[in-house]
Amino acid sequence: MANEFKATELARMIDISAVQTFHDLTDVAELALVARSYGFIAAHVLPGFVPLLKEKLTGSDTLVGAPVGFPSGGSTTRIKLAEARDLVEAGVQEMDLMMNVGRLRSRDKEYVLGEIRAAVDAVAPVPVKVILEIHYLTDEEIKVACEICISGGAEYVKTSTGWAPSGATLDRVALITRFVGGAIKVKASGGIRDLDTVENMLALGVKRFGINTDAAIAILSQCQTRRRSAELNATPSK
Repeated sequence: MANEFKATELARMIDISAVQTFHDLTDVAELALVARSYGFIAAHVLPGFVPLLKEKLTGSDTLVGAPVGFPSGGSTTRIKLAEARDLVEAGVQEMDLMMNVGRLRSRDKEYVLGEIRAAVDAVAPVPVKVILEIHYLTDEEIKVACEICISGGAEYVKTSTGWAPSGATLDRVALITRFVGGAIKVKASGGIRDLDTVENMLALGVKRFGINTDAAIAILSQCQTRRRSAELNATPSK
């Protein structure tokens, strides 16, 4: 699969981020530099750093991204909507909305659905990716979450924040892609560290990846190496 892609094409499927508690202004500036250099589709930072990221990405093809209700999802809907609108005003071009996992696990589907719908409407046409944080969900809860995201008008369902003990695994990504059946796009995030995993997830139907910056660069390098090897092997010997 990866042999069919150039590294530059694969980069247009990968988001990189600096959204951990310890990330500072230097990290954000470095994130923007890497994103521009490699042509990653989007770079995400915590809300307070959006103005700096926007400044550093001006004139590039990399989208400015940030999360809402991150990382717990437990903020009130009113606060999430205020944050989402504030991010759009600051220049965010796509956002990750953290689902209220506790409400979902409490089977309060109407609350979760209403919040997602309200957020999607509040920032339209900015695309919204809803983070499920699948580490804490059963298979059945993942199914319900996917159905809610589809009904709520989200652009993507996203597996994880990267803050939980586990993230995107092949078996659970396969479960998600089967549940959504193409009705919504899937973003795999959390623990993706090699090209083989990316290839397998692409085959499952994943459209976007959230990958640690160092790992993302390494994956592009692997892609480039494999493509060159495939081209050399396909060249007839004289």
